[in-house]
Amino acid sequence: MANTDKKEQPEYRLRIISWFIVSGLFMLVSVLWYLQVVKGKEFADEQVFQSSRSVRIPAVRGKILDANGNSLAESRPSYRLCLYLEELSPLFKKAYSTAITNEAQQVLKQHGRRLSSQERQLIARKARYWAASNSIYRAGLLLGQQIQLNEDYFDKHYRERLAIPMPISAELTSTQMAMFQESSYIPPGVDIDVQPLRFYPYNTIAAHIIGYLARNDQPVDGEDAFFNYLLPDYKGVIGIEWVFDNYLRGKAGYKSVMVNNLGYRQSESVWTPAEPGNNVVLTIDVKIQEIAEKSLRTGFENVKGAVVVMNPENGDILAIASSPSYNPNDFIPRISSQEMTYLNDSNLRPMINRASQERYPPGSVFKIVTALACLESGINPTEKYIVQPDPSNPSHGCIYVGNRKIRDTAPPGEYDLHRALVKSSNSYFIHCGLKAGLKRILEMGNRFYFGKSMELPTGQSDKGFFPDENWIKGQSQRGNIWTDGDTANLCIGQGSIAVNPVQIAVLISAVANGGKVFYPRLVQRIEPMEIGMSTGKKLEFSTRTRGLLNVSNEHLQFVKKAMLDDVEDIEGTGRAAAVTGLKIAGKTGTAEVQEGAVTVDKIAWFASYAPYESPKYVVVVMIEGGVSGGRTCAPIAGQIYRGILNLERMKRLKASQLASDDTIKTEFAEIGTN
Repeated sequence: MANTDKKEQPEYRLRIISWFIVSGLFMLVSVLWYLQVVKGKEFADEQVFQSSRSVRIPAVRGKILDANGNSLAESRPSYRLCLYLEELSPLFKKAYSTAITNEAQQVLKQHGRRLSSQERQLIARKARYWAASNSIYRAGLLLGQQIQLNEDYFDKHYRERLAIPMPISAELTSTQMAMFQESSYIPPGVDIDVQPLRFYPYNTIAAHIIGYLARNDQPVDGEDAFFNYLLPDYKGVIGIEWVFDNYLRGKAGYKSVMVNNLGYRQSESVWTPAEPGNNVVLTIDVKIQEIAEKSLRTGFENVKGAVVVMNPENGDILAIASSPSYNPNDFIPRISSQEMTYLNDSNLRPMINRASQERYPPGSVFKIVTALACLESGINPTEKYIVQPDPSNPSHGCIYVGNRKIRDTAPPGEYDLHRALVKSSNSYFIHCGLKAGLKRILEMGNRFYFGKSMELPTGQSDKGFFPDENWIKGQSQRGNIWTDGDTANLCIGQGSIAVNPVQIAVLISAVANGGKVFYPRLVQRIEPMEIGMSTGKKLEFSTRTRGLLNVSNEHLQFVKKAMLDDVEDIEGTGRAAAVTGLKIAGKTGTAEVQEGAVTVDKIAWFASYAPYESPKYVVVVMIEGGVSGGRTCAPIAGQIYRGILNLERMKRLKASQLASDDTIKTEFAEIGTN
């Protein structure tokens, strides 16, 4: 009997183990069935719930700085009031529930039918708009301003950009920020968003050099080509903003936004942070730029002209002013129709950089080139030439080239080269220029690189025009035979020659520095936004000598002395530029713009440098529609020089005060030590 019990015990244990195994398998199958069948739809919805949207994050744009580190263009935080639609979802549902109940009852009562799907969609749209506009209205009361929500704008954002905030009020003031932050009640779904915004602290100052931005939300080269959403971004259109856009704009970042099955944002995480752009450092001195622009606009109302201030020792541009101008801030975020009308004015043309982008006849300023050509050809500068009176205006001279009479602004009488430069005699320079020959004049003009690109990095650099022998031959083959009359025009800066003020500044710099022709330099370097940043590029743009005049120093000194007397001599045409305590060498010019035989405009010039003994500044002034270089442009140049002198005095005074403070600190330190 005992043996039988021992045999049955292992079988009993096996049955128990088998029961546990079968029960476990049953439970496992039940759980799998429950998860896949019962909960399958819920998990599928959950998968949609956790789908993501990619968002492009624009980088902070680099600064544009003047030579002293003053910011001409920068990015500042812009505080916007935004609506976060996912936070309004409960209100949307509540508003829809109320609206759909009321509408359903009315339709059933009046028409005896139920609401169609289109009617339900329309009610849902209206309910969402009502809930959102109500929240925005309350936010407006909080900020002390009336904010209206455009229904179409709201609906489009809801359909296309539901996962990101909807801006409802841009550029909040500090007062509005404080009112919002200190409020005990903030409407649902409303919050403040911060975005970098381009800002130009000096408004119109140096606008043509800096350029402006236009809205561009598209990815650039090197970025992912696909994003669900792109936050507002900009690109340079002209000027430094355009030419150096790749350096300034930095590298956009990337974030992922988790959304639910309705498209509402649930969470977000930054995958790739944006890298800030690089700073671009110019040669411009903003203080001198301000002086130049202010002086230019005091000429007369709606003046159309330009000023260039250059360092003759290295070709650095210290100021470029063009009038009329514009405010690059007006393009951010978008330019108004009123401003666009002004910018498109065909007469004022404020978008044109008259300092480097237009073409003008240089007039008598070109007589500097003619004088050097004559001297280098061996003409005796002391040789006299009698200018005959103009029969129709005896107080002025004239010269006949063939049967053509060319009028002179200088009086008749005896002239040598020095007096001809001081009085700017057309007759004398035509006489001597024809004597020296066209080839000599063309050769001298080529030494100043007229008609060649200046390589100015603004996207507004015109090379002008200067004839050469091949062009003249080509004209002759087409029946436009070059005559002595054409050479006469060239001798006095008229006819087949066109320049801009920057090219004239290069000309004057070469004369002032003893014969070096520089490329005009506008950009010093590109550097990281912050010192020590691991990202960013650093590039240096050094001074570049383009060529040498290879002109006798004696001849250069002769021309420079005549330019000095043009300002200081009682007979000089540039007397109005004189400044007490500063020796200025200059040359006036007045060119006629003709259509056929009719003069339709005058281009007035004054080109100069100072101090005469050790040149530091070249100042070129050009005015469209001026009376003459001496009467219109020379006073403006004088005002610029006075402004620069005052600026230098202030710098010396400040340096003296700092030195005095350092001395006092040292003395106190010594007293303390003793």
